[in-house]
Amino acid sequence: MTTKAFASQADLTDKQIKFEQLSAHCWAYTAEGDPNSGVIIGDKYILVSDATATPDMARDLIKKIRTVSDKPIKYVLLTHYHAVRVLGASAYAAEGATEIIASHGTHSLIVERGAQDMQSEIERFPRLFRGVEGIPGLTWPTMVVGDGKPGRQGTLRIDLGGVVVDIWHPGQGHTRGDTIAWVESEKVLFSGDLVEYEAGVYTGDAQLEEWPTTLEALRALNAVAIVPGRGEAMKGHDNVNKALDYTKRWVETLFTCGKEAASKGLDLKASMELTRKSMDPVFGHVFIYEHCLPFDVSRAYDEAKGIKNPRIWTADRDKEMWAALQA
Repeated sequence: MTTKAFASQADLTDKQIKFEQLSAHCWAYTAEGDPNSGVIIGDKYILVSDATATPDMARDLIKKIRTVSDKPIKYVLLTHYHAVRVLGASAYAAEGATEIIASHGTHSLIVERGAQDMQSEIERFPRLFRGVEGIPGLTWPTMVVGDGKPGRQGTLRIDLGGVVVDIWHPGQGHTRGDTIAWVESEKVLFSGDLVEYEAGVYTGDAQLEEWPTTLEALRALNAVAIVPGRGEAMKGHDNVNKALDYTKRWVETLFTCGKEAASKGLDLKASMELTRKSMDPVFGHVFIYEHCLPFDVSRAYDEAKGIKNPRIWTADRDKEMWAALQA
C-alpha cells in the first residue's frame, strides 16, 4: 500500500506576508498560518521574537524591519525550541545581534532533543525549509532566563531605548520551556505558540494539563494586542481574549478526547477517529489542521496515559505514526 505524504509536505504555496505596526514600538510579521515573528524597535536596539526557520527567511524579515528602522537587531528571543522558530537565528549576526535569549526549559530541550527535532521538522516542512543548506546547525542561546520555574520572579528586563521588554517563562503549554515577551507600557504580548488564532495548534511536545492555566496567566496581563505563534495579530482586549479562548478550546477538547481514547484502550487510528468527531466541526477549516492533528492525537493519548515528558519526535517516529494512521 502506498502511504500518502504528510499534509505539510503537499503545502508548497507561498503565503502572503504581512508586516504591521501594533503600537509605538511593536510590530507583527505574520503569514497566513505560517510561523509568526514579532519585532520590538527601540531608540537604540531592536529585539526579534522568533528567528524564523532559515537564514533566508530571516533575511526577508530583516528587509521588512529595515523599511522602518536602521537600529542594530541586538536581541533574538527563542520563545521555544522548535526548528521552524529558531534555525534562522544566524542571519541576525550581520545585523548586530549579540544575544540569543531562551528560557532554562528551552535550553534543556535543545540539549535533549534539538538535533532530532531539527531533522524531523526539515522533512515535514519542505516549503519552510527552502534554503536549508544555509542553516549552520542548531541554534544555542547566549542568555538563559530563569530556573525552569514559572512566574515573573525569573524575568529578564531589557531596555531597548525608549521601550522596556520583560521576558519570562509564564508556565508550561506548547512545550515545557515556553517564553514570552511583554511590553507593559504598550500592553503588547508576544506569546509564541502558547497562543494561536484560526490556525492549527501543534501539541506534539505539549504539556496539555498545564496549558489552560498558563493561558489564564497570560489573560491576566490584560494585553491590548498579541502576536500569536500562528494566525493574525489580534488588536483590542476582546480580540486578544478571542485568541486565548480559541487556543484553550483546542487544548481542552483535544485532551478530553485523549483521555477518553486512553480509557478505552484505543489504538492510534481509532483515537484519531474519536478525536475528529469533536475537533473537525470546530477547527477543521483552519490552516495546518491536517498537519497538526496526528501529532496532537498522539501526544494527548500519551499524556492521558501518564507520559508527562513527551516522547521525542524523530524522522523515523514521524513516519511510523503516519503509517499507522494509513493502515
